[in-house]
Amino acid sequence: MPIDNHTFAALFADIQQAHQALRPGVSVTPLSHSPRLSALSGCELYLKCEHLQHTGSFKFRGASNKVRLLNDAQRQQGVITASSGNHGQGVALAGKAAGVPVTVYATTTASTLKLDAIRALGAEVVTLDTDPLSVELQAARQAQSQGKLFVSPYNDLQIIAGQGTIGVEIHEQLPNVDAVFVAVGGGGMISGIGTALKHLNPDVEIIGCWPANAPTMERSLAAGEIIEMDEQDTLSDGTAGGIEPGSITFPLCQRVIDRTVLVTEQEIREAMQAVARFERWIIEGAAGVALAGALKLAADYQGKRIAVVLCGRNILLEKFIGAVQ
Repeated sequence: MPIDNHTFAALFADIQQAHQALRPGVSVTPLSHSPRLSALSGCELYLKCEHLQHTGSFKFRGASNKVRLLNDAQRQQGVITASSGNHGQGVALAGKAAGVPVTVYATTTASTLKLDAIRALGAEVVTLDTDPLSVELQAARQAQSQGKLFVSPYNDLQIIAGQGTIGVEIHEQLPNVDAVFVAVGGGGMISGIGTALKHLNPDVEIIGCWPANAPTMERSLAAGEIIEMDEQDTLSDGTAGGIEPGSITFPLCQRVIDRTVLVTEQEIREAMQAVARFERWIIEGAAGVALAGALKLAADYQGKRIAVVLCGRNILLEKFIGAVQ
């Protein structure tokens, strides 16, 4: 079902409310102009520094908004979520700040760095030896059986509203931006950013970026329905995995994404390497996907103002070094 105009407008109103209500706990991250990447691409290229957000990822925005809106009973009972790491860290930190118990379900293959960080924030971690989508579905079943709220990483309008505050900030920082490049997994971040920017600047182009090894949402958009597919390993572990059946992000992505691009693992590595060399920042694979997409399509945006969302920095040092060598 397409997103109707009322739902689309209501989500934008929720994003605007979150943009005010989440301060100062959620940082306004810099939108940093990169002279070297601009010269390399031929565009005026800006980096939206979500890797500098608390927990090292944009996910803290949606998690904070969700926890902010819990009722008293939900706060006392605690919440269950599923995550490859960044969403789990975001919910864990937001829960710790609000005194809400948090349990995070993850795959056994999830980054040990991210799982250790979740535990350090006081959350319980349960690992399952299965794929990310199956972990999500099992976590949701456990939440229902325990009478707790399940906090989806992306299939939740309150989570999406929190992520959408990135789009409001981009508009405030660069009102005449021509295009915004965003990595896509479950679609929560691009749904929120796209909703905000399509209301604030209807002419902006929203480009969804995927690793060619793991393009489930991109393939679903092409098929006109959510599909299942076997994905290959990718440096962009934060965007890997299937999409929950009936996810609200699917029709939102249909509405807000203007263009799609797939990037190879080598292109992701080169993007991560470029950020390290020119900006002296460590970024994770999903952030590399967005920059790789921008560099791949740069010929179409010569002289234009483009923003690339660097969505996170949570990657094992050894994995990062191996990627950029």
